[in-house]
Amino acid sequence: MILQTGVRIGVVFGVLITIVAYMTLAERKVSAWMQDRYGPNRVGPRGLLQPFADVLKLLLKEDITPRHVDRWLYTLAPAMIVIFALTAFSVIPFHPSFVIADIPVAVLFLLAAASMDTYGLILAGWASHSKYPLLGGLRSAAQVISYELPVALSFASVVVLTGSFSLLDIQDFQHRYVWLLIPNILGFVIHLVAAFAETNRAPFDLPEAESELVGGYHTEYASMRWALFFLGEYLNMAVAASVITVLYLGGWYGPFQPGFWWFFLKVAAILFLYLWVRFTFPRFRYDQLMNLCWKVLIPLGLVNLIWVTALRLWLF
Repeated sequence: MILQTGVRIGVVFGVLITIVAYMTLAERKVSAWMQDRYGPNRVGPRGLLQPFADVLKLLLKEDITPRHVDRWLYTLAPAMIVIFALTAFSVIPFHPSFVIADIPVAVLFLLAAASMDTYGLILAGWASHSKYPLLGGLRSAAQVISYELPVALSFASVVVLTGSFSLLDIQDFQHRYVWLLIPNILGFVIHLVAAFAETNRAPFDLPEAESELVGGYHTEYASMRWALFFLGEYLNMAVAASVITVLYLGGWYGPFQPGFWWFFLKVAAILFLYLWVRFTFPRFRYDQLMNLCWKVLIPLGLVNLIWVTALRLWLF
């Protein structure tokens, strides 16, 4: 049992690192396609080896630690972001026969793991002892904690509809009846918008706004420690896409034979949406970001929760 779990962890980790590496290439290719220009095309055929060149460059760069930082917290912060992002994958079912930890309260576990990610951003801003990272850390604290509420409401709507906190039970419910995207379309939209904000992706990338904060919480970082922040960001994107796939899009189920490929096709579509949105919409102002959360998403989340509760009582 321990060996089997270890093999699954190794497979998931290897696949995730590969996906993250090629997400960086995909992001540059998609931006080039949308802006009618060439993307990376020099390293390997059609630029397919560009991620390896990027990793090599980061490994060879000098790792500078400023004198004024809190060294222990400064080193811990980027590691925390990656660790909590990887932890969330431990309960995501990629297939009925392939889930690392099938726990009955997986939805609550995902919510807890996602909320822990903000500690890495806050510590990075605090430990740098510099004004721009500190402002980025404070922004991330307000942003991530605020957007946890609409995410929690969207999770609650799924739990109310299916009557279970288990992700496998939620998958079975969608297989027996209908993808939750259909009866819970408002919850899906709320979750999707909040996921953009929680992962600090444009147009909600206020904690690292280059035009205002130089780079925000990671301004004082260099080399591989700087790269860990982006590794965590892309891992969180993959987590968010996987969670949306499981909760709303039927997971590994599709029109034809169920399988891994349905899960990964849906995740790939959501990740492409992340890239599309980044190069389409301008960055929000911070007051607009907070107004969207507190005055739009949370009230809509409460209305949606009442709706799905009535639907559950009526149909199931």
